[in-house]
Amino acid sequence: MVCQHLAPLEDELIKAKTKETYRGQTWTKNCREWVYFDVVLDTSALAARFKFPPCVKVHENLDQKSGLERGFKCVECKDGIMGLVSGAEIFREGG
Repeated sequence: MVCQHLAPLEDELIKAKTKETYRGQTWTKNCREWVYFDVVLDTSALAARFKFPPCVKVHENLDQKSGLERGFKCVECKDGIMGLVSGAEIFREGG
C-alpha cells in the first residue's frame, strides 16, 4: 500500500474496481511505491475532494519516450498514484 497521504485515493480506486496496471518501484530509487491505474485521474476534482496535505503534488509526465502519466506524488514519502493522460475513463469519484 502507498503512504497514508495517498491511501484514501488508492482505497477508492480499488473499491471502484479500477484496473491496476503496475505497482512497485519505478525508474529511480527516489520512488518508493508507485501504483498505476487504467484511468485518467481528474486531478483537479480529486485534489479538491481529498484535500491532500501540502506534501502531495500533481505529477504529470508528457514525454512520449518515457511514458505518459498524470496523477499524484507524495514528495515526503516518495509514493505515487498515476493514471493515463488520455484515452480512458475519467475517474473523479469512486463507484
